[in-house]
Amino acid sequence: MNEINVLIQRINELSRKQRSEGLEEWEQAEQEALRQEYLSFIRGQVRSSLENVRIVDKPM
Repeated sequence: MNEINVLIQRINELSRKQRSEGLEEWEQAEQEALRQEYLSFIRGQVRSSLENVRIVDKPM
């Protein structure tokens, strides 16, 4: 399992726990840090994809 999948798995574990019994303060901080790391990863993927986009127009 790659790093991003482990990150998503932990985010989901904390989310389930939050809904069922609530989170302690340190768990809330961990959840927020993991979410920020995940968002950074996604932004990097989108940025990388956009950098590889080439627009080609047909000459008129």
